[in-house]
Amino acid sequence: MGRGISEVLPFAIGIAISPIPIIAIVLILFSNRATVNGLAFLFGWMAGLAVVGTAVYLFADAANAATDSTSSDSISWGKILLGVLLLSLARRNFAKRPTPGQPEELPKWMSSVETITPVKAIGLAIVLAVVNPKNLILAVGACAGLGQLGLSTGDAVVAIVVFVVVSSLSILFAVGYELLGGARAHQTLDHTKTWMTEHNHAVMAVLFLVFGVVLIAKGIGLLS
Repeated sequence: MGRGISEVLPFAIGIAISPIPIIAIVLILFSNRATVNGLAFLFGWMAGLAVVGTAVYLFADAANAATDSTSSDSISWGKILLGVLLLSLARRNFAKRPTPGQPEELPKWMSSVETITPVKAIGLAIVLAVVNPKNLILAVGACAGLGQLGLSTGDAVVAIVVFVVVSSLSILFAVGYELLGGARAHQTLDHTKTWMTEHNHAVMAVLFLVFGVVLIAKGIGLLS
């Protein structure tokens, strides 16, 4: 069990601290139907990660990645390629960071989040969780790695659950804090949104760099 959790934990942390989903959930919690929309976003986020993570693990397990050297090497090379892609994205994000005093440009869809419906909140969460390139790469890297470990079904399930929960901690905290924290929570979340907005490209560049290196290292480490 410990091997599975240690395999997915770094990737889950990388997903949890992504700026755009955090900004999105804060905006949703400032919307007209904050509680319903916040819970809907949380559901969509966790469901999306669970489905993708399970599908990737089942694919790797069906390919006998734990015992077949060819399948294992293919997954390892895939991790290396994904790591290189993250490094290129790190360079791109660092180059696109705004100069001091220049406002950060955010996706235009954020301007309509305050009037979002619960169904659209679920859809937005799924997009940000698993269609977003960084999060998709990290989910694939984490759960494909599980398939290379030869875990029992029970241990794999526990690892995937831990992956989903840890990946969702920032969303869980924001929703819970807004529901229970009162006016002070609203102010704190607003400050968090502002900081994440101002430093979005810089934070993303660091995340791309760190997890690009992690993926490359894990890929090289499991090459036979």
